[in-house]
Amino acid sequence: MNWLRGLLLTGCIVGPGAQAADYSPYVGDIYPTRVYWGDTHLHTRLSLDAAAFGNRLGPDAAYRLARGEQVMASSGQPVRLSRPLDFLVVADHSDGLGLFKLLEEGDPALLESTLGERWHRMLREGRNKSVAQDIITHFANDRLPWKPNSPDLMAPVWRQVVDAAERYNTPGQFTAFIGYEWTAMQLGNNLHRVVIYRDGADRLRERLPYTATDSIDPEDLWADLQRYERASGGRVLAIPHNGNLSNGMMFADVTLAGRPFSPDYLKRRQRWEPLYEITQIKGDGETHPLLSPDDEFADYETWDAGNLDMSGAKTRDMLRYEYAREALKRGLGYRAANGTNPFEFGVIGSTDSHTSLSTAQENNFFGKHTAFEPGPRRVDGDYKATSSGTVKTWQQVASGYAAVWATDNTRAALWDALYRREVYGTTGSRMILRFFGGWHYTSADAEAPDIAARGYGGGVPMGGILAAHPGGASAPTFLLAAQRDPLGANLDRLQVVKGWVDAEGIAHERVYDAAWSGARQPDDSGKLPAVGNTVDPASASWRNSIGQASLATVWRDPDFRPQESAFYYLRALEIPTPRWPLYDAVRYARQLPEGAVTIGQERGYSSPIWYYPD
Repeated sequence: MNWLRGLLLTGCIVGPGAQAADYSPYVGDIYPTRVYWGDTHLHTRLSLDAAAFGNRLGPDAAYRLARGEQVMASSGQPVRLSRPLDFLVVADHSDGLGLFKLLEEGDPALLESTLGERWHRMLREGRNKSVAQDIITHFANDRLPWKPNSPDLMAPVWRQVVDAAERYNTPGQFTAFIGYEWTAMQLGNNLHRVVIYRDGADRLRERLPYTATDSIDPEDLWADLQRYERASGGRVLAIPHNGNLSNGMMFADVTLAGRPFSPDYLKRRQRWEPLYEITQIKGDGETHPLLSPDDEFADYETWDAGNLDMSGAKTRDMLRYEYAREALKRGLGYRAANGTNPFEFGVIGSTDSHTSLSTAQENNFFGKHTAFEPGPRRVDGDYKATSSGTVKTWQQVASGYAAVWATDNTRAALWDALYRREVYGTTGSRMILRFFGGWHYTSADAEAPDIAARGYGGGVPMGGILAAHPGGASAPTFLLAAQRDPLGANLDRLQVVKGWVDAEGIAHERVYDAAWSGARQPDDSGKLPAVGNTVDPASASWRNSIGQASLATVWRDPDFRPQESAFYYLRALEIPTPRWPLYDAVRYARQLPEGAVTIGQERGYSSPIWYYPD
């Protein structure tokens, strides 16, 4: 029996009462191992403007498409996503919610008035645009014969919104969030927020959305969200978007009432708005070439002609209050002076499509409105043209998607990840990004197969705040990795974007190339040569013969000063590929308008990681 005693002593046989380490190395892992893809900003026919432009698809069609089914677009064309999404927020405008639908169906309360009866008749005749213009004029001048946001009109439609989300919400498979868009503007300047609830019908079926008729002040929206949480025990957050169309108001240094930020304001903005929609159909919101002149990739899908309704032209001094990177920099200054950073937000992408269709791929783009769904003439002409400026149709952006690192596909898990900012945004590509910050990552961590375990074990993920600077660490290290979209383009490079505030309180920024494809080397000025271009304009195609399918590295900040607050985020760039106008030109054998941009480099933006010296 000596052989048995030897096995017992060496641990080769473990008795029933003995303790042994688990064989599986994954036992006890609680960090997110999967990224979930979705759209947090989609409009259906229940939005007044979407219906006015001919959208005939309600929430059911939106959910069905997002889940991977084929549906028929309002323009009569079949459409399907290349792959299903994991979650969706139908975010119809709360103002005038379902008004077109009620008029079209002949709601008795609306037909009691002569005007309502006339609009009902015009809609049945297909004169949608005329009705829309009439309604907007009457709405703006407070001359509607009924209150469009009255509980009597809004409540039945809102219950339909909630019930549709409940029908399609399948925990573990597909998440249908309940939400809406608060559509506030001041003199045409965009202040819109998408509101997303963590909760279900039991809390929300009788809870009506907040409207711009109630108030156009974000502070009043936050107060309403706080009332909801206190009364229901639920959770909710708000996501601003399109600061580029706010004419300097989205990230202004004063409140809507013109007052300086109070300590309470700083805390409330940080609490209720943990995210920003950095890219979508009406332009990319990372930065502007005039704000970031040393960033060669700053001029990407830039919309800077004016405000949302083009009633006010853009001036250069407005730009610094409109873009995410500049707001992140100014947020560091607020924290240094007041102890709270009101712009401590993560980032996502979403579509803001008004077609009920979450189509964000360049070769499957169904436009902003039904009027701009695919067809031989959609790249021609103007999307918006006024005395304040012009936006061409081809400038619409096939963007974007929200990527969420969560432990499960449920409302609770996804919402919690949104709130803690472990999220990133892309311009439509489904590239996979990892970004961790710590003090002791090494090159071996980037080469390890369990890169996520190394990342969580040695630091914080995207959206996190680095712990205090430890003794013996000369600078923070960042573990970054990306894999290309399996159906998309190879990667060009990974960049770390840093913003910081120096001892004099002056904000700075710098973009570092951290990893790149091929054997390229930076020149004497530090500039990395371009990756190349395989796009064939004649066929609207490209080849993955350049770039790399994956990139990973550990990057150490070479300019770190322990006393300076800073943020860092990852920007991943793909190799050049065709934009949707080129696909249209080839598909319909049409000439493109002069100046139309036909090639772009899709990208992904991680949420930042912050470092504060205190």
